[in-house]
Amino acid sequence: METKFCEFCGNKVAIDAVICPKCGKQLEELKTEEYKSNPQVVINNNNTVGGNVGRKECDKWIAFLLCFFLGWLGVHKFYEGKAGLGVLYIFTLGLFGIGILVDIITILCKPNPYYV
Repeated sequence: METKFCEFCGNKVAIDAVICPKCGKQLEELKTEEYKSNPQVVINNNNTVGGNVGRKECDKWIAFLLCFFLGWLGVHKFYEGKAGLGVLYIFTLGLFGIGILVDIITILCKPNPYYV
């Protein structure tokens, strides 16, 4: 099988590939009659190979409620799997309250669900 290299990531791809399977970038223009008559065809591939593998999915609203009511104990940090920061929040009462305020704003700006 003949191969070529992706100019964006350097991955080996098949010679007739139009999109790199590793980085998702378009390698060359489409060569069809439909493309010539309709040049507005755009390929947007935002998928990543193994994008969230090994990452924990967290619900935004559960994290918000935990932070709002039990933030001084760092329960929201334990929920995200960040035990070290959770212990720090316990001993400093939520980084003296400032950490809780920052975390509430940060959590509200995240998508639902978010990954950590």
